[in-house]
Amino acid sequence: MRSPVTWAGEIGWNRENELSPQWGESFFVGYRVTCRVGHGAHGGTAKRRKEEDVNDLERMRHSAAHVMAEAVLEMFPGAKVAIGPPIEDGFYYDFELPRELTPDDFPEIERRMRRQIEENLPFEHWEWPVEQARKFFEERGQKYKVELIDDLVANEGVTTVGIYKQGPFIDLCRGPHVASTGEIGAFKVLRTAGAYWRGDAKREQLTRIYATAWPTQADLDAYLERLEEARKRDHRRLGQQLELFSFHEESPGAAFWLPNGTVLRQTIEDFLRVEHRKRGYKEVRTPVLLDRTLWERSGHWKLYKQNMFVTETEEREYGVKPMNCIGAFVIYREKLHSFRDLPLRLAELTGVLHRNELSGTLAGLFRVRQFVQDDTHIFVTPEGLEDELDAVVDFGLYILRAFGFDQFSVGLSVRDPANTDKFLGTDEQWDNAEQALKRVADRHGLQPEIMFGEAKFYGPSLDIHVKDALGRLWQCTTVQIDFNNPERFDLEYVGADGERHRPLIIHRALIGSFERFIGVLTEHYAGAFPVWLAPVQVIVLPIADRHAEFAEQVANGLREAGVRVEVDARREKVNAKIRDAQLLKIPYMLVIGDKEIESNTVSVRLRTGENLGPRPIAEFTAMAVDVIRARSLDLVLDRTPA
Repeated sequence: MRSPVTWAGEIGWNRENELSPQWGESFFVGYRVTCRVGHGAHGGTAKRRKEEDVNDLERMRHSAAHVMAEAVLEMFPGAKVAIGPPIEDGFYYDFELPRELTPDDFPEIERRMRRQIEENLPFEHWEWPVEQARKFFEERGQKYKVELIDDLVANEGVTTVGIYKQGPFIDLCRGPHVASTGEIGAFKVLRTAGAYWRGDAKREQLTRIYATAWPTQADLDAYLERLEEARKRDHRRLGQQLELFSFHEESPGAAFWLPNGTVLRQTIEDFLRVEHRKRGYKEVRTPVLLDRTLWERSGHWKLYKQNMFVTETEEREYGVKPMNCIGAFVIYREKLHSFRDLPLRLAELTGVLHRNELSGTLAGLFRVRQFVQDDTHIFVTPEGLEDELDAVVDFGLYILRAFGFDQFSVGLSVRDPANTDKFLGTDEQWDNAEQALKRVADRHGLQPEIMFGEAKFYGPSLDIHVKDALGRLWQCTTVQIDFNNPERFDLEYVGADGERHRPLIIHRALIGSFERFIGVLTEHYAGAFPVWLAPVQVIVLPIADRHAEFAEQVANGLREAGVRVEVDARREKVNAKIRDAQLLKIPYMLVIGDKEIESNTVSVRLRTGENLGPRPIAEFTAMAVDVIRARSLDLVLDRTPA
């Protein structure tokens, strides 16, 4: 006999990343989560999503989440249920449990879920008066549900709430669901993680159970294979193996960049710096600490202070900058600009930023407290907006393609036409900006998804996501139009008419944060970076001590040609040296013995295991230089004459 159980979770909808400290998030974190809890981890008011906007897979996963909640509450009748939305590739549920769960518990949860599915229980839906629902959950000790109902009343003024039931399981939920449990496909419980109630470290810590569900067993098996591949590509594991970076408890959320990782970062920075200069960008640097008055003027002190690090000296408060915008505004205001000065492109490519992320959400390079963005703030006339947007999108696509990405997904965040009051700026400004972004995206063949109501209050934006080797989407390029800060900071330029006007601001990042982008690159290439990005491009392997001098000569010649090269002169067998070089995913290994010295050649091996045999030193050098200059994804270019 199954124990009666109660509510599962109130689902709201948003487009935010769901993060966890567990290894598995390296697979999930790249995606835009399709829905999340409106009254859950981060609080706030849930937006009602039209039922027809929920696809069949989301609906099925939502229903599977309820089935999992019932299974867990059967195992722990006194447990308290919190929240549990479907997310990209699955769903999760948060519980207050009498003990910690282990993987040994997963088969029992799955067994109980399968029983419900086999019973083909219908999902029944009612609307209950708030008083009835509150009393129902309060009597059963479900304090999280009571809190959610109270929030619905306070924030949305509801008088009734949605109730769903399958079997004996009563659930407060907006839905939608499949018709019955029998419509739920193949599923698997994956892992657990800790989660603070409503994302507040001062509140209760709950147990979050992650699971996945798919229409068929074949779909599930394919997903589990992708998940296993994601484990192998996890940038945290590869970061240690390739000696790129490390993390330490003495500075949580801040990477320690090792020599190899520093070379990788500098290579990316140097490439970006050269390309920015070609396009007329002016590089600036601004202080890390800015007086509280500036943050109050921008609105961050009121709306974002909880995410900032704050310090005080000589009775003055300073905010450690979480973004570079304000420094650019201060620089712009140093003199009065003419329309002939615009667009003015102020790039801060190496500004160090800090955000006070919760320790439980830190996840390798994907969620950190210290990071650097390739930020630029472009001050432009309204008449010049579209041309500049076109140049920015063209630049962004060029950069992303240079790193080997060629598949994109694009979102255009615009106003909610039914609720324009909360957006700053005039209707004309918004219409012009939204239409300009749409035309620019269309000209580049991007076919953006229009996301109504997703724009920030100060202007619309265009976000470009890249698709990696596993088909995951990662947001990189962001182009954000700002009508707000020119007013807040009294920014002006003198127009052709001799009068003073407000510029528009384009906030723009092409790769986003260096930390996150390097994490994406590491997982995309599984650590086998293109030669131009590889921290060590060539390693020379002398077979014996008598070959070391010639090996150094070869290495020096490669260095003079601009190639990053090292010599492994350890007294190890050459096969061991080759194996170690392959673990470091070094593109080229040059073996040198007596025959190579006599013939003035090197024996070339690739990290793929292919042996190219002996090559004249000049020939190999020319080949490597060509591959690097071309930023090729191949290790060997076709040098056959046309």
